[in-house]
Amino acid sequence: MEAAGIRLIVGLGNPGPEYAITRHNVGFWFVDALASAHGQSFRAESKFHGELCRLVVGGTDLRLLKPSTYMNRSGQSVAAVARYFEIPPDRVLIAHDELDLPVGTVRLKQGGGHAGHNGLRDTINALGSRDFWRLRIGIAHPGDRTLVTGYVLGRASRDDAERVLDALRDADGVLGDLLDGRFQIAMNRLHSRS
Repeated sequence: MEAAGIRLIVGLGNPGPEYAITRHNVGFWFVDALASAHGQSFRAESKFHGELCRLVVGGTDLRLLKPSTYMNRSGQSVAAVARYFEIPPDRVLIAHDELDLPVGTVRLKQGGGHAGHNGLRDTINALGSRDFWRLRIGIAHPGDRTLVTGYVLGRASRDDAERVLDALRDADGVLGDLLDGRFQIAMNRLHSRS
């Protein structure tokens, strides 16, 4: 029997070059890095409202998705791909920016609420489930709630961007565990890194 591991990794972000290097797009950074590391690229797929990439990792089929719907409509794209490939929510990993974690920190968890994140909120509504996995990529909080929108849509400093990319390399290092359903091992490895 096949291990109940991840079969779809979705990077949340906003499409377009003006958003490419913003903090809100670190989910895109992650799936772009995965595709690049495996020598693959994304293709626009209008029926999925996004860009899709297929990887075969250790004999396992994995889809990577970048919704092209803007953050607050991400669920439309996630649900379209999950339904088409018959991937249940507990085999979906959503990579997203996380204000409540320090820059360069990555945490893995399953389920939970949306904590005000519009991409997660829309995904929960579209899938009708909270059971998907989340790769929470720390971007830190600007300190004042009124500054959040400008902060997440702003460019990360060079130092912060490097720290995020280092953390994403750590996350890439547990890909095999995620695909094989060894979530506790993946969490232990990721969460023990400073």
